[in-house]
Amino acid sequence: MVMRLRFSRAAARRALFSTLSLAALSTGAAAHAQASQGQAGDVEQVVVTAARTKLPVTALPLTVDVIDNQTLEQQLAVSGSAVDAISNLSASFSPTREKLSGSGESLRGRSPLYAINGIPQSTPIRDGSRDGYTIDPFFIDRIELIYGSNALQGIGATGGVVNQVTVGPPRRDGVSGKVLTQTTIGHDMGDSVGAKVGGLVAWRQGAFDATAGVAYEKRGAFYDANGRRIGMDNTQGDVQDSKALSFFGRFGWQLNETVRLDVVANRFELKGDGDYVTITGTPPAVTDGNRATRLPTTSIHGDVPGVPAANRVETLSAQLTDSDLLGGDFTAQVFYNRSRDTFGGDRNATFQDVRIAPSGTLFDQSSNRSRKLGARMNYERQAPGIENLTATVGLDAMSDRTEQMLIATGRAWVPPTKFQSVAPFIQGNYALLDGRLRLAGGVRFENVELKVDDFETLASYGSRKVAGGNPDFKATLANGGVVLEPASGLRLYASYAEGYTVPDVGRILRSINVNGVDVDSYLSIEPIVSNNREIGGEWKRGPIDASVAYFWSSSKLGQLLVKNSGGIFDVQRQKVAIEGLEVNVKTRTSVPGLDLSAGYARLRGQTDANGDGSLDTDLDGANISPDRINLAADYATGKWALRLQVRAYLQRNMSNALVKDDFDGYTLADAFVRYRLPVGDLSLGVLNLLNKQYITYNSDTVAPAKDKFYAGRGRTATLGWTARF
Repeated sequence: MVMRLRFSRAAARRALFSTLSLAALSTGAAAHAQASQGQAGDVEQVVVTAARTKLPVTALPLTVDVIDNQTLEQQLAVSGSAVDAISNLSASFSPTREKLSGSGESLRGRSPLYAINGIPQSTPIRDGSRDGYTIDPFFIDRIELIYGSNALQGIGATGGVVNQVTVGPPRRDGVSGKVLTQTTIGHDMGDSVGAKVGGLVAWRQGAFDATAGVAYEKRGAFYDANGRRIGMDNTQGDVQDSKALSFFGRFGWQLNETVRLDVVANRFELKGDGDYVTITGTPPAVTDGNRATRLPTTSIHGDVPGVPAANRVETLSAQLTDSDLLGGDFTAQVFYNRSRDTFGGDRNATFQDVRIAPSGTLFDQSSNRSRKLGARMNYERQAPGIENLTATVGLDAMSDRTEQMLIATGRAWVPPTKFQSVAPFIQGNYALLDGRLRLAGGVRFENVELKVDDFETLASYGSRKVAGGNPDFKATLANGGVVLEPASGLRLYASYAEGYTVPDVGRILRSINVNGVDVDSYLSIEPIVSNNREIGGEWKRGPIDASVAYFWSSSKLGQLLVKNSGGIFDVQRQKVAIEGLEVNVKTRTSVPGLDLSAGYARLRGQTDANGDGSLDTDLDGANISPDRINLAADYATGKWALRLQVRAYLQRNMSNALVKDDFDGYTLADAFVRYRLPVGDLSLGVLNLLNKQYITYNSDTVAPAKDKFYAGRGRTATLGWTARF
């Protein structure tokens, strides 16, 4: 059976408009962004590789942020992870769970697509929510954020794109590199102490260059502001009480002045130590993890049964670029990605099978195993015969095979499922009035096929026999927009873009509990097409850098995570609509070296909970982030650099939400200090500077189980030394 997305006449007109105007938002996953600063008062021309074009950001009808290397290093000194760095800086990104799992974390109320050099890190067939921890941030040069639903990178970017760009090739002949050492202290000098070391060495000689690095990090236990050890999530995975080892390599060959070949390899593994068990409410700690008393979950020393939760990712890619192929830019990339997400185990009712062991006695745990092979190719140049029209054609292809196995018994919880996608696209950008007016648009043609063999569900679902199949669908995804620059430094834009993903097919297939299901005709695996309509403006001139954006996002057949009676989240397909406002302002003050910045995000979302076609229920904490205010002050003088940042998560009434748990809000402050030594830089980052006691947003709003009512981290200090040579 062929499942096709049917578009209305309005959708067809949008696609036609985008084709005629051609488009922006294209070309390449090149290894590094380019920036040039003109004369005083000019707008900085930044090229973002995640946008897949050589055109500067100012030419695109998008909301884009770039976390540069210096800013990223500041945030890593404070929080230690790239996901936390993004969450700290972007007001539209949800508070993190402070765990290995990123389930429920969102950008503009939807899931972002994490990528490394444009290579997707997600496992859409069975989403393990570990895609934020696939590379050590020591090897990341910068992070590019594209906000809103789009299909720039293919599947998954319903909330936007988070592209982590790795360190580039060495800039000079000879040997260069950097080293890092860090020590992190939480509650005391006991089990909260962590440490990290990293080293990167690069060499270039003529046309050849090579870079190799290794990073190792041991995290201790986390403590809340009251000095209580924070509960471990030994099932989904935790970053506390863990060890992480990462290897990175980059090898380049400049074939001639315009042609370059790059091979990049990365291996990342984070393993829990399994030294702590979570208090489950038995005496004498019967009140631990109790919402009514607001006493959060804690942990005690103990042995975790089975294999501790872990995450392992290996990525290999080769990229060929030619900056002057027939007058245009050509990029071709092939990649291989393999991941294994190991989850903790227990004697959950889902795992029981009386054919193997008496009911209630069978211990098991699961592991997601995914392999991706893909290729990306695009070519961008000025269109022949049409002055000022930049056109792009390209083709993306990917094959993803994923399964979820039970480790102890070897049973398949999610059967091996193969996702295959081939997507040609045409994009372009047309400059008028000396570039002050730009028309942008494009079309991407997705052709997707799923392949599932016959399988049998677990005994807890009734050992149902399910007929496999290979349902497919085709989707025409359009984008279009206009950019106007009426004055120097002022940019106005309006846009429409469509993105898509597939629902968490694994969750759906594994939970089938009725007879006679045929995958070919099972409605729940139809794709989710979301759109993003946006209007915005930017002012970048003199001491002021300001932006504002208002957006509407909707999907007729969305995806919500809803917890069942067994404590496991199931996927429900419901209509979803989200709207939001984002405001950001940064200014250089009259005090030399002092910059002030502020950000605000307001999000509202509803769903059709009863299926009557009307949006009648607010989204809960598992599906949308709270409103938020960010404030920061940066000061640099001589050898010193300082930053103070405050993020206030505002209270929200959830009386009409899927889960009726109101959020009271909380405010956190962080600090960073760096001093330049004769050799290297000494830094001190302090997380939760005022030692605020709080319950994490996810735990507070997603009806947690009794043993998963987690507090956030109390005051934590990280002392580091970094040197470059």
